Amino acid sequence: MLRFKQEDDLGSATQLKSSVGRAIQRKLEDQMPNITPLLPVLFPKKSPIYQLKTRDRSSFVACNGQVLFFQHRDGPFYPTIKLLHQYPNLLPRFQVDRGAIKFVLSGADIMCPGLTSPGAKMEADVDVGTPVAIFAEGKEHALALGETVMSTEDIRKINKDVGVKSISYLDDGLWHLDPRGLNIN
Repeated sequence: MLRFKQEDDLGSATQLKSSVGRAIQRKLEDQMPNITPLLPVLFPKKSPIYQLKTRDRSSFVACNGQVLFFQHRDGPFYPTIKLLHQYPNLLPRFQVDRGAIKFVLSGADIMCPGLTSPGAKMEADVDVGTPVAIFAEGKEHALALGETVMSTEDIRKINKDVGVKSISYLDDGLWHLDPRGLNIN
C-alpha cells in the first residue's frame, strides 16, 4: 500500500481534461457521499485539475495549488489529512483510545482493542475495505487515514488483530509534501 516517502518519487504534474476531472469527481461522490456540496469549493469551475503520479503507481489529485486526494493504483481515493482537517466529515469517523495515539502517529495499524475499549468508538458501521478517518480520544483533528481490514461488526465481535490498516498519518511524507514546487497552480 501507499507509503509516501519523498517528493522525488513524484513525476510531473499533468493537467486533466475536464471530462476526466468530472469522472474523478463522480468517483469521489460515490465513495464519500458527504463531499457533494463541497465539490464546487474544492474544484471551482474554471480551475484546472492536475494529476501527479509516483513510481509505485500512486496518484495525487490537485487543484488551486493544493494536493486534495490520493489513490494507490485503482484503489479508493483518500483525502489528504490536511483536507480532512478542513472537512472532518468526509469519511466515516473512528476514534482510538488515548493509549493508541503514539502508535497511530508512528504509522502503526489500528488494532481492534484500540477501537472497542472505553474512550474509543466507531461512529459508522462499514464494510471491509472502507476508507476511514482516525481520530483520538480528546483530540479535535484526525490523526490518520486508514482502510478497514474487518467490518465494524467483526471488529466488535472478534476484538483482536488489526482492524484498520494505516494509510497516511500526521507528519508522514505526504503531510510534508510542498505543493509550491509541483507546478500545479
